[in-house]
Amino acid sequence: MMEAEVIYPENFVEEATTFVAGRILAKQRGGGVFRLSLCGGSTPAPVYASLALWPGIDWERVMLTFGDERPVAPDHAQSNYRMVKETLLDPSGIRPANVLRICGELPPGEAAAQCETHLRKLAKLAGEPCFVHDLTLLGMGDDGHTASLFPGTAALDEKERWVIENHVPQLDTWRITFTYPLLAASREVLFLVNGANKHARAREVLAGDPALPASAITAGKVWWIVGG
Repeated sequence: MMEAEVIYPENFVEEATTFVAGRILAKQRGGGVFRLSLCGGSTPAPVYASLALWPGIDWERVMLTFGDERPVAPDHAQSNYRMVKETLLDPSGIRPANVLRICGELPPGEAAAQCETHLRKLAKLAGEPCFVHDLTLLGMGDDGHTASLFPGTAALDEKERWVIENHVPQLDTWRITFTYPLLAASREVLFLVNGANKHARAREVLAGDPALPASAITAGKVWWIVGG
C-alpha cells in the first residue's frame, strides 16, 4: 500500500493551484527559497498558468527544476520546458537563473550528468546529502509511469544517481529523468491526475502494485489530487 493522502477536488485546477501556491507562500513567509520540481504533460499546464498569476508569490525566491525531459530542443513542441515556459515562466517573469532546465538538445547522458552536477553543487552548498525539493509535482501515465520512470526500464533500479538517461524501448526513445533517490528526498510530492480514465490506474498505484513505477514513489509526504 502506498502511503499517500488523496484529495478529490470539486475544481481540479483551482485546488491544485491553491495547494502549490500555499506551500510556496508559507515557505517564503519564513524567508526561504522554495524549490519546486515540475512535471510535463497536458494536466499541469492550466495549473501552471493559474499559478503564474497567483498574488503574493515572490518569484525571485522560487527555484524550478524538471522531473524529466524528452531528447528535444527547448523550443520543440514535445519539450516539457517549452510548455512550462509558455504557461509559467514567461507569465510569472521568473528569471532564467532560477530555472534549472534539463538540456534535452544534448545527448541524453550528457544532459543527465549536467543536471545532476548542478543539483549536487547546490546540495553541497546547503549541506544536504541529497538535494531536497520542497515540493515535487508528478504525473501518471496510463501504464503507471511517472516522470520518465517507465515499466521495465533501467532507471527503476538506479540507487546512486539523481538524474539519469533512460532508454524506453516501448516508445523507441530516450528520456532524461529524476530517479527514485532524488524524488524520495522531497519534503512533499504531489501527483496531479485528472480524468475519469485515470481513476482505475490511480487506485492500482495507490494499492502498491509493484508493476507500476509510480507506486514506488516515497517522500516526506505523498499527496494525490485526483480530478475528473
